Amino acid sequence: MKKSALIIVDYSNDFVADNGKLTCGEPGQKIESYIVERIEAYNKEKNDIFFMMDLHYEENQFHPESKLFPPHNIIGTLGRELYGKVNDIYQNILFNDYVHYLDKTRYDSFHGTPLDIMLRERGITHLEIVGVCTDICILHTAVTAYNLGYHLTIPVKGVASFNPVGHDWALDHFKNSLGAEVE
Repeated sequence: MKKSALIIVDYSNDFVADNGKLTCGEPGQKIESYIVERIEAYNKEKNDIFFMMDLHYEENQFHPESKLFPPHNIIGTLGRELYGKVNDIYQNILFNDYVHYLDKTRYDSFHGTPLDIMLRERGITHLEIVGVCTDICILHTAVTAYNLGYHLTIPVKGVASFNPVGHDWALDHFKNSLGAEVE
């Protein structure tokens, strides 16, 4: 029997809202209702839900992303808050012991976080990954999950990017190189 967890990656105002600092805009907004449905389904079954959130500090010259992207997901800003209805549902379920919010400082949700050990402690073998951006943080998280031996589902209706070519390439990579279920 597979035990699954839902991983929601970087679904913040800065990555999704029209005025976000590094937004994927409409593609990210279009997946909102699907992500809410998946959160509700996992919540109903009391299955583990992990909100993985990019964490940056103002003017951090040592972080490699500071040379690649404008400042985004800065600690203490509205841009770092979960976007829209995902934030609403999170506020209603956050005190359940199967709901987790973890900060991450790199694209990969596993790097420098307790995610892997928390999954293993709970006997989780299968990950459903949703959020943004398909070809950056979703990609890096999925590759590490694969290398750690997790089975993957990455729903097309649950991921988005500001780069359509990168998005399509990553979906193909998930299916054909990582053996993920890409629905």
